[in-house]
Amino acid sequence: MKTSATQVLIVGAGPTGLVLALWLRRLGVDLRIIDKAPGPGETSRAIAVQARTLEFYRQLGIVDDVLAAGIRVERLAVRTPSGIAATLKLGDFGAGLSRYPFAFALPQDIHERILVRHLEKAGVAVERRAELMSFEQDAAGVTATVVKDGAGEVIRAAYLCGADGASSTVRHGVKLGFPGGTYEQSFYVADVEVEGTIARDGLNVCLDTHGFAIVLPVRQSGSVRLIGIVPAENTAEEKITFEGIRAEVERITGVTVKAVNWFSTYRLHHRVAERFRVGRVFIAGDAGHIHSPAGGQGMNTGIGDAVNLGWKLAAVVGGRADARLIDSYEPERIAFARRLVASTDRAFRVLTSRSVLAGLWRRYLMPRMIALLVATPAGARFAFRTVSQIGITYRDRGGAGQVRGGDRLPYVDALSGDNFAPLSSLDWQVHVYGAASPAFRAALTKTGIPVHAFPFTPAAAEAGFGRDAIYLVRPDGHVAMATVTQDPAPFLRYIEAFAISPGVRPCP
Repeated sequence: MKTSATQVLIVGAGPTGLVLALWLRRLGVDLRIIDKAPGPGETSRAIAVQARTLEFYRQLGIVDDVLAAGIRVERLAVRTPSGIAATLKLGDFGAGLSRYPFAFALPQDIHERILVRHLEKAGVAVERRAELMSFEQDAAGVTATVVKDGAGEVIRAAYLCGADGASSTVRHGVKLGFPGGTYEQSFYVADVEVEGTIARDGLNVCLDTHGFAIVLPVRQSGSVRLIGIVPAENTAEEKITFEGIRAEVERITGVTVKAVNWFSTYRLHHRVAERFRVGRVFIAGDAGHIHSPAGGQGMNTGIGDAVNLGWKLAAVVGGRADARLIDSYEPERIAFARRLVASTDRAFRVLTSRSVLAGLWRRYLMPRMIALLVATPAGARFAFRTVSQIGITYRDRGGAGQVRGGDRLPYVDALSGDNFAPLSSLDWQVHVYGAASPAFRAALTKTGIPVHAFPFTPAAAEAGFGRDAIYLVRPDGHVAMATVTQDPAPFLRYIEAFAISPGVRPCP
């Protein structure tokens, strides 16, 4: 049997696995990525791409291609059988919080092809029809047996990463439990051509006493996505068809379906794996957490897993950090996954409950509450923070102004350029909003970590930065630590504790 070696073996070539591969490759890691499917997906599946994901894509240098392929969702309308009950402008509802203050839709099949193309440009091809059969690990690495097109191969890797979905072979291989449950309702999803007053650039949430539905544009060609609960009278049918539920779907959504491009029904689960790491084996994305699609968080959370794991693995594999750096992957990401599953579960139960009281609340009171929430700029910004994932924090060391260690670096724009531009280095850096003293710069010089000074503007103050405070920023754009004073000692101790050695030029 053929044998080979690599630094990282990734199992699964969905968005999570592809982003992990892109990040690792940009930082010079030798890797292989396999998937048992013959090619990328052919259906739209996940469609919401949140602002935080677009920020990561800017760091990778691929955001322009992603934006060119998708659709900016300009508004959200809450619809009841009586008409439009509330409207939220989504075109710039996060203005000042991100370079991407809008809602954005991109079908997963197109999304994956963009990621694959950029990965191939970086010199890595997804190995298709390649299935992980078994693996074992020891103190030095992982030995995996893979079958590709009927031929076996043994791959020796320093680390194994499972991004292979909800029925993950990798998760099963390390015997991790996947506690949670399954929602009682059946759901439908369809990509369709429609007639009606539906706006092609808007998201419609349709609420009714007996259920709900979502109508969302997914392709520049004009098709829309329909998502909703299968009517109770149809759930017992051996095979649920769109024609069987057409009347109810059109009644709730207010559209007339001209053609059905794709239709499927499914059951939803809410689960989080017991752990995200066992020794040299990691899981990410749906392999570690699955939940309701409320808020369009699932795929974006997997991509966040990939970025968090990617920069840490690259640093350790490349000898630029102590192996203890990777220890933070599991606690940071599993804590967020658990919070997310709990919150989406609560929201989804309200949206899908068939009780009379919940139905009345959903149809009559919920639209009014949404209308009140979005009536002010503060409400719109709260909504943006909630869904965009810019509010994810790994609260850690120290703080200055309103920014604490673990927070995502707040975004500040200026005529001279925004403060996220230096993050394209995918490396450690120090930010100061004001002036960095010569003594501090001199002390940091020997670490190889660049110091970026930005003017302390009203926008910087509004974002929460302290004047002349020092912020150590991680490769993923999160603040590692912050201090009010410019004493270099805490930063030098932090850098020494993890043996951080930045400055390695990324691969193109």
